[in-house]
Amino acid sequence: MTDIFSKIDKIYNEAGHNHYGEGVSQIEHAVQCARLAVEEGERSDMVVAALLHDIGHLIGEVNSDHGNFSHDHAGAEFLSRYFPPGVTEPVRLHVSAKRYLCTTEAGYIDSLSEASRYSLEHQGGLMTEDEVTAFRAEPFYEQAIRLRRWDDEGKDETLASTPFNSFSRYVEDVCNV
Repeated sequence: MTDIFSKIDKIYNEAGHNHYGEGVSQIEHAVQCARLAVEEGERSDMVVAALLHDIGHLIGEVNSDHGNFSHDHAGAEFLSRYFPPGVTEPVRLHVSAKRYLCTTEAGYIDSLSEASRYSLEHQGGLMTEDEVTAFRAEPFYEQAIRLRRWDDEGKDETLASTPFNSFSRYVEDVCNV
């Protein structure tokens, strides 16, 4: 196991039991999202983005009920020391993707979990027309939208959890260090 995967594994083992308003823990959510990416045949960078997209909830200051409302930027900043933009940019943009989809896709906001709707209010709410245009100009906006959809789906309380370390090879594939 690489040093970075050991470091990340330790973060998830220490704080991944938290739920932040959802029915699954952060570690269960992470592995479900990564499994969805693997099932869709995604490249390693997107599998890692799916696995680690919420790491910002596990580092720094967090609200015990709702995590860190700016976890997207905190996570991307932390991950940028170890991973290329193919990992960090979808992570950085996944909250913006939620705002974008709520603004542009009829019925999307109604499909969100209660916790996701609550956090939306604290993450800027619906996008303005200028924000929609700016989001679409981001080089990784399409990847962020795919990540966002896995984020929405990866909250199934009935799924058995896949071991977190079963994704170590994907991390090793894309790690910069």
